[in-house]
Amino acid sequence: MPKRRALSVALIGTKFMGRAHSNAWRQAPRFFDLPADIRMAAICGRDRAGTSRAAKILGWEKAVIDWKAIIADPLIDIVDICTPNDSHAEIAIAAARAGKAILCEKPLARNVAEARRMVDAVKRARVANMVCHNYRRVPTVALAKQMIDSGKIGHRIYHFRARYAQDWIADENFPLVWRLQSKVAGSGALGDIGAHIIDLARFLVGEIAVVSAVSETFVKRRLTKNRQPARVDVDDAVSVIGKFRNAAILNLEATRFARGRKNQLTFEINGSRGSLAFDLEEMNRLRFYDSADPNQTRGFRDIIVTESKHPYVGNWWPPGHIIGYEHSFVHTVADFVKAIVARKKIEPDFTDGLKTQRVLDAIQRARPLSSL
Repeated sequence: MPKRRALSVALIGTKFMGRAHSNAWRQAPRFFDLPADIRMAAICGRDRAGTSRAAKILGWEKAVIDWKAIIADPLIDIVDICTPNDSHAEIAIAAARAGKAILCEKPLARNVAEARRMVDAVKRARVANMVCHNYRRVPTVALAKQMIDSGKIGHRIYHFRARYAQDWIADENFPLVWRLQSKVAGSGALGDIGAHIIDLARFLVGEIAVVSAVSETFVKRRLTKNRQPARVDVDDAVSVIGKFRNAAILNLEATRFARGRKNQLTFEINGSRGSLAFDLEEMNRLRFYDSADPNQTRGFRDIIVTESKHPYVGNWWPPGHIIGYEHSFVHTVADFVKAIVARKKIEPDFTDGLKTQRVLDAIQRARPLSSL
């Protein structure tokens, strides 16, 4: 009997996304029938003590301080990038040149130029690559995609509306962090959370053709860790209207100034036969309207996405037992591992990330509506 393949993973980043990805690497082989064993070989961070604690708590074999040591290690098969945006390109390009498969957090890069270099690198090296847009792999969203593709809401899509709203920087006394600095983040709410709904728009409806946008930085100066005032040079909120190549209308909003909204992601899609609506705060529920229903019973119905035949759900609990945010990362890792072993393309890949980055850049350049 041939020896089962093992894949050694190194994760670069120890904070919020590092924890989410660590959990995914730990749980994926326990709940999915993966074609390879997973070895959580190393976690890398800049703070020696913090990285050592993360390795112990999150289940990694060792802690590494220099990401270049990860790249140089011939035993590492997969590099998972969960660092601030300004280091994505450098790390990914180096990993590709070293022949390693790459999973990278979103947004892929700070701008189109960086994203294009990353795409060129993975194509030259012919290595597996994926952007972690985990919301594609929420079972409810995956079911919506199946329903759209099978014509459940009609042969034509008219509208896609999405809103991603948070409030974690709405306090004017919140300090300056890297997500509020363009040299690190690239953009503000647009790239941080707007990238997710742009990716969902592309995934569910199609490629975006044109955009117009307005944005605002509500708090233009914040205090650094040293209590020194510094300029905020990214957007706090952005609103976008546009059109898809298939002529559907696009309407997006991303804001980190929506008091009371901690992580609200909603979308509604209207088609020639029906509609679909989703709210991440009720992530196991998909709302479906079918105009073919009889008049006396026509209306939005709730599909509770917990049945074993729903996407991904059969790997978890019995019907009616809901899953959560962290499961979307497990599904991402499971699909990525399967694609690596099968040598198949996985989406969203770096090319998808570049397409989304082009939309982000176009929104930043977009002319606002006419002044009155």
